[in-house]
Amino acid sequence: MFSFTVAAVVFGVIFLAELPDKTALAGLMLGTRYRPSYVFAGVAAAFLVHVALAIAAGSALALLPHRAVQAVVGVLFLAGAAVLLFKKDDGEDEVTAPADQSFWKVSGAGFMMILVAEFGDLTQIMTANLAARYDDPLSVGIGAVLALWAVAGLGILGGRTLMKYVPLKLITKVAAGVMALLAGFSLYEAATG
Repeated sequence: MFSFTVAAVVFGVIFLAELPDKTALAGLMLGTRYRPSYVFAGVAAAFLVHVALAIAAGSALALLPHRAVQAVVGVLFLAGAAVLLFKKDDGEDEVTAPADQSFWKVSGAGFMMILVAEFGDLTQIMTANLAARYDDPLSVGIGAVLALWAVAGLGILGGRTLMKYVPLKLITKVAAGVMALLAGFSLYEAATG
């Protein structure tokens, strides 16, 4: 059964965590060179694959004892918050895109770029954690996909404008804070559950 509350929480967490990621910047770069709708189609398809894999992993975690899962989820959320707060900005790699502007070439380039760049990424791990935490694959999946699509859309269409008004460091700190809160809730449930 779909839970709007779970989907909204997942959307917020994943959206904030993905904004400072290289994906938004890569989407921005591809979107400025190629037709945005073509880029978005490829990126959106890749995010569907990533969320499906994360939901499958999270659903497997949900089969384990609740207290153990909550403890692991809490530690992973803390680790995610630490990664966001302490990661070094090593500069973004130049995105290579096809010379051909056809739908299949451009969307294929976007798909492959995201598929490779985001495999095992923090937001994929977070999605698996949220799937295990809420044991609601549909709501978590919808919230995560919509968040990733929203970030991709912002990156492709309006990344430069957003970064003018909202500093990347602030977005990163807010995402880390939300993850730390989720870690606290999960660890509390593990200790008291």
